[in-house]
Amino acid sequence: MFVFRLDTHSGVPPYLQLVQQVRQAVLLGFLQPGDRLPLIREVVEHLAINPNTVAKAYRQMEQENLVTGRPGQGTFVNEQQSAVIPPATYTSLRGGLATWLRRAYAAGLDEQAVTALFTSVHQQTRNEDVA
Repeated sequence: MFVFRLDTHSGVPPYLQLVQQVRQAVLLGFLQPGDRLPLIREVVEHLAINPNTVAKAYRQMEQENLVTGRPGQGTFVNEQQSAVIPPATYTSLRGGLATWLRRAYAAGLDEQAVTALFTSVHQQTRNEDVA
C-alpha cells in the first residue's frame, strides 16, 4: 500500500506534498492505474494532520485527473496519458544519479550546492533540447 510522508521543513504546504508524491509515484510506476490510495482517515491517522488537508489534496488530484473518487470504495489512480518510465530505465538512471551524488558529496559539496549544480545543468540541458 502507498504510504505518504511529510517534510515539515520543506516550506511546501502539506496538501501539495501529498499531490506531488502521487504525481511522482505514478510517473515512476510505483502507483499503477486502479491502485487505491489510502483512505483519508488512514492518512490522517498516519501523518497526524487535519482531515481537511488530506481532502484538499485528494480534490486537487481529482481536478488534475490523477485519481477518481468512488463513494464508499475509496480513491483510485486513473490511467495516465503520458508514458511511465520502464523499471529497468528507472533503476539504471537512479544508480547513475546515486553515483553522481556520492561523488558530489565526496568532493565537498553540501546539499545546497548539489541542488544548485543539478538545477543549472538541468536548465541548460533542457534549453539545449528546446533549441
